[in-house]
Amino acid sequence: MSKISLVVSDVDGTLVTHDKVLTDGAIAAVERLHARGIGFSICSSRPPFGLRMLIEPLRLALPFGGYNGGEIVASDLTIVEQKLIPPDAAKQAVSTFQAHHIDCWLFVGNEWLIANPAGAHVAHETRTVQTPPTVVPIFTDTHLAAAGKIVGPSDDHELVARVTALLQDALAGGANVARSQPYYCDVVPPGIDKGRLVALLAQRLGVPREEILVLGDMENDLEMFRMAGFAVAMGNASDVVKRAAQAVTLSNDEDGFAAAIERYVLDD
Repeated sequence: MSKISLVVSDVDGTLVTHDKVLTDGAIAAVERLHARGIGFSICSSRPPFGLRMLIEPLRLALPFGGYNGGEIVASDLTIVEQKLIPPDAAKQAVSTFQAHHIDCWLFVGNEWLIANPAGAHVAHETRTVQTPPTVVPIFTDTHLAAAGKIVGPSDDHELVARVTALLQDALAGGANVARSQPYYCDVVPPGIDKGRLVALLAQRLGVPREEILVLGDMENDLEMFRMAGFAVAMGNASDVVKRAAQAVTLSNDEDGFAAAIERYVLDD
């Protein structure tokens, strides 16, 4: 394989463990990338503010992506590039989630808006992004006009898959829809996916596609895979993601990220 000049990684299910721990092995692997002069960044479905705890330990210097690439920020969280969901698409997404008894969330600026604090995965997401939600009685037109991401969470994984497919058809051209976890359906602006960050960094750094390696575990990582010369799927990834990758590493609970960096980037 070609030499690697840029590495871009997904976060949840890839860079961190199931319990959202950034391991010493992952930190050391990224430090070795820095020492070799290899660029490193992350792209996540989380809001950018939900990634702030990774900036210092990973010494992030390049722009990184939140909302599946819908908002790209610098290491001080200033906005480099941002796009919002069209209000009509946002309204349709919320209505569809509600019709299927899914308590959805809106991410608006630096706020995470929810209507049901007892809903599925609220406590889990609070721990993940280390920010409490703002509870609102309803999602207003003002909220819908400023949404960077909408999430439909449910412990019924088959329901999440069905609603994801339904929204992909219903919102085609109006929003991008994909699962970021088996229990999360993400709706982001049209034309936005994680591949956008890879393209932006490649252009800024002058790195050709064949010198880019990416890592991920879910369907929302596939566009990132297509923009890279070499894609690594996690051992915990779905079969669809594994088939789209050039290699499969260990799971995120087995330090699969660090193992992949050592094997496919740093192994001399």
